[in-house]
Amino acid sequence: MSTTTITPAHTGTYTIDPAHSRIGFVARHAMVTKVRGSFNRFTGDVQVDAGAPENSKVNLVIEVDSIDTRNADRDGHLRTNDFLDVANHPEITFRSKSADFDGESLELTGDLTVRGVTQEITVPFSFEGTATDPFGNQRIGFEGQHAISRKDYGITWNAALETGGVLVSDKIVLEFEISLVKNA
Repeated sequence: MSTTTITPAHTGTYTIDPAHSRIGFVARHAMVTKVRGSFNRFTGDVQVDAGAPENSKVNLVIEVDSIDTRNADRDGHLRTNDFLDVANHPEITFRSKSADFDGESLELTGDLTVRGVTQEITVPFSFEGTATDPFGNQRIGFEGQHAISRKDYGITWNAALETGGVLVSDKIVLEFEISLVKNA
């Protein structure tokens, strides 16, 4: 049975299920459209404490070379020093510092590290519910997004357009669609 409220029964340790989760991003391209991408490999563990949200914790590790925008040339460029510099910074990490939830929504504050630069961000999440899957696993789901400035992480490459503006927006929207499986 699915519920849309976090309850004490949800307290426990969870693992992110990458096969049923998405960590993605959206950037403006040429000032006229949006390009969406995602990371295909990531791991994470989550400690949920419904009675004391401040004790909840999230640790997320994203493998940068798994970036996928459905364009091999663009993905290759994003892996270079112009953007994510995979050779020197193979991982993006998020480590939570605080969590606050009211049963239906969650605000997660923590350190996001990209290209060796760490910035504190707060991501608002909605609680999407809970269910027991066909294999007997308890699952809970969250969705959230947060806009960052890529310049804050030292990612400044761009190209000016003849018509004005730039090729790639500074603003990047991070998107999280997360399915968590409760550990036994």
